[in-house]
Amino acid sequence: MNFKSSNFKIYLGSVYAAVLLAVIYFLFSNFDISDLTSYEFIRENKDLILKYKESNIFFLTIIFFIITVLLNLLLCPMLLPTLVIGFIFGKWLGTLILLFGNTLGGVLLYLLAKTFFSELIREKFATKFSKFIEFFNKNEIVYFMFFRFIGGGGTPFPIQNVLPVLFNMSAKNYIFATFFGIVPTTFVTTALGSGIENIIEQNAELDFLSVFLSPEIYLPILGFFIILILSFVLKNIFFKTK
Repeated sequence: MNFKSSNFKIYLGSVYAAVLLAVIYFLFSNFDISDLTSYEFIRENKDLILKYKESNIFFLTIIFFIITVLLNLLLCPMLLPTLVIGFIFGKWLGTLILLFGNTLGGVLLYLLAKTFFSELIREKFATKFSKFIEFFNKNEIVYFMFFRFIGGGGTPFPIQNVLPVLFNMSAKNYIFATFFGIVPTTFVTTALGSGIENIIEQNAELDFLSVFLSPEIYLPILGFFIILILSFVLKNIFFKTK
């Protein structure tokens, strides 16, 4: 079988679409989305969720690790899953699950994209990211790590995962740069999700002011602002055009 043929790429894309539609169908068939996003629903079931986690910590860790990998392969945004994992597992274990899951999922997606969709990716993104490519070619580990650190300069996470196709980054360097590059934003976002548990515990009703003034919430938000400032500084240092 010619894995690089257009017919195979169409087939593979169809498989992706089918899997994604199956996951969406499962969610909408088994859960009421309005309940899942309801503060009352989350508050009333918090103890049940956390109790189940304590009794099945190893099993749930593996499951959410696999889910994180699959979400990356399905090109899903990771903000909401990161908050959920932080809420369930706390900031430390949650961060580890996400670091390993996002790194593995990212490198698998990268290798898949590099093998089957390299021409399409170059056609779509080569011109737009030409400035970054010049830097990546100088030192792909350092520059891609800082590119991850600054959130890709606003680039969506799924696109960050496949961008190294443009400069043919080695898988080993991709893993190293991704794992360490996403540490700050992953930890801060997971800590924010972890803080939600304490907010629910302390507040029978959701009050924006009390939530915002809680250390569990404003400290991670402060961390975001620090990362933004550092990102701006690092971007001007490492991605400064002559």
